[in-house]
Amino acid sequence: MRKQASPPTATGGGPGSLDAGEPAGSPVEKASGFLRRYPVVALTLLVLVASLVLVQFGLELQVRILASAYAAVIVVARAAGMVRSLREGRWGIDLLALMAIASTVAVGEYLAALVVILMLTGGEALENFAQGRAARELRSLLDRAPRFAHREESGAVLVDTPIGEVAPGDILVVRPSELVPVDGELLSDSATLDESSLTGESLPVERTRGQQLLSGAVNGVAAIRMRAAATAADSQYSRIIALVEEASNSRAPVVRMADRYAVPFTLLALAMAGTAWLLSGEPLRFAQVLVVATPCPLLIAAPVAFLAGTSQAAHKGIIIKNTRTLEQLAKAQSAVFDKTGTLTSGRPVLDEVRMAPGHGETLGSRKILQLAASAEQYSSHVLAASVIEAAQAAGLTLLPVQQATENATHGVEAVCDGQQVVVGKAGLVRSSSSGFREAAVHSGQLAVHVAVNGGYAGALIMKDPLRGNAVDTLERLRGLGVQNTMLLTGDAHATAAHIAEEAGIGRVQAECLPEDKVNTVAALAERPVLMVGDGVNDAPVLAAADVGIAMGAKGATAASESADVVIMLDDLSKVAQAVAIGKRTVAVALVSIWTGIGLSLVLMAIAMTGYIPAVAGALLQELVDLATILNGLRALHGADKKAGAGRKPGPRRLPAA
Repeated sequence: MRKQASPPTATGGGPGSLDAGEPAGSPVEKASGFLRRYPVVALTLLVLVASLVLVQFGLELQVRILASAYAAVIVVARAAGMVRSLREGRWGIDLLALMAIASTVAVGEYLAALVVILMLTGGEALENFAQGRAARELRSLLDRAPRFAHREESGAVLVDTPIGEVAPGDILVVRPSELVPVDGELLSDSATLDESSLTGESLPVERTRGQQLLSGAVNGVAAIRMRAAATAADSQYSRIIALVEEASNSRAPVVRMADRYAVPFTLLALAMAGTAWLLSGEPLRFAQVLVVATPCPLLIAAPVAFLAGTSQAAHKGIIIKNTRTLEQLAKAQSAVFDKTGTLTSGRPVLDEVRMAPGHGETLGSRKILQLAASAEQYSSHVLAASVIEAAQAAGLTLLPVQQATENATHGVEAVCDGQQVVVGKAGLVRSSSSGFREAAVHSGQLAVHVAVNGGYAGALIMKDPLRGNAVDTLERLRGLGVQNTMLLTGDAHATAAHIAEEAGIGRVQAECLPEDKVNTVAALAERPVLMVGDGVNDAPVLAAADVGIAMGAKGATAASESADVVIMLDDLSKVAQAVAIGKRTVAVALVSIWTGIGLSLVLMAIAMTGYIPAVAGALLQELVDLATILNGLRALHGADKKAGAGRKPGPRRLPAA
């Protein structure tokens, strides 16, 4: 029986899709949402307004009772949190604020006490708002998570099934503009998908029957059928969400450093307040100084900046797992790269067609490539796809194949348009042709030999080229302060040295096993060390480095699980962009921290003279809070500006590991 239910949309429709932190609708609904989220702020405003009204009617006693009672309730309620903070070593978090409330009540500044309470609770509300803006890119992944799948039952009946009940092997239908619910295999002839939320690639991608579909991709204009290959928990989208949640829940060393500033800040504030009281003989001065000494700017500045930084990174396809990593990125001195799939594309391309004298020259380079590509249609070798792509790029039409036999790992023999073609390794082609000669190749090249009708025709010279943006990326890293570079690979030394020379890398270590890579990175003296890799064999060294960066891993490999940074798009330039975001974020956080401290010290010094009444001081401190929040939000932008302008130092060689 078909279940009648509204299908989910591309924005993750279905129950629970509304973000509870962002009420929508009429002004009444928004007001009620504000009251639910910030009840203490709303109650404080109500008490403050009531007190102002009572003062106008000359009811001073009632104001004193109301304000004192409310302040006592707040102090008692916050005391438990203060004790917990003190146990965690976070001294000035609530202590100064509670002392300011108590002191203003004691000296009869009841309205000032209410303003301090409003400042304390309102500052937390402002922080919550700022964090909500900074983290919206991260939250959007969770908001869009698929919740239902259309499972095909017997008789082609579709049942809207909770995504958690989908099992591998289930046949699913994905309607136009819906999210792919789980990872699976495409059963339809073709599909057009938007994978921008997964990889950062803005252009639609084409998939054909039998290819993998990633959960979280948005289907195009035609409904498609697919076979589930994994449960929702084990699918692509869930892994990305796990990375995002890990990022949003972490705390950075700079945040803890801001906490440590609270200890001397609290002692200094108490000393200044006590001195003002001693010199003036007025207890009011003590309260006036403490009112402007509340450490809210210290608490708000760093978390807002770091959340803004992780949000900017996520928007650019860079998932930073924990905010500690941002500080490590900002201080990085060394960058170590894997070769295949990292500095190179990881997919060989045709470099040249080398014709054999006589028979090969008679056929011509285009004919040799056309015959080879036609035969390679029936090969499962990793180079077959590269040969076919080269022929298609040259505008060649693949010939019909009457017969084909693959010799596993050695090559393929086929009859293409009536001609006997052998393509593969030297051993296979030598035994099947006359006139064979070994092709001379340079470092980083390999030869695919071709024989036609029993005669040696020539070789297709393949190479795994350096990425087009590798040189610019390394130059930008040096401009960002990452002066030491190294290539670490399991490939032969000659090939690795050739790639390193092209890229401008200072040192090469080749023919490495995974444990060799770990030991080499651990021995580097210039730290923090970035390690950039993409394969399963890179997982141990990514975990061992100060910052492991998984390139193009799409959140689903062992490399991405071991790394601190996952670059969703297969783009090497994102490594330099991640470093730039780290430096920008830490700089903004530190400016915010010191701005908050500096402004508070200036206000305390003025308050010692008695020129800032307690109520005015509380309002001024609220402006300081707002300034630090707005400054922290600057980390949402600006990391794309060219870093290190004018600094183009040459590569430095790392000391021997």
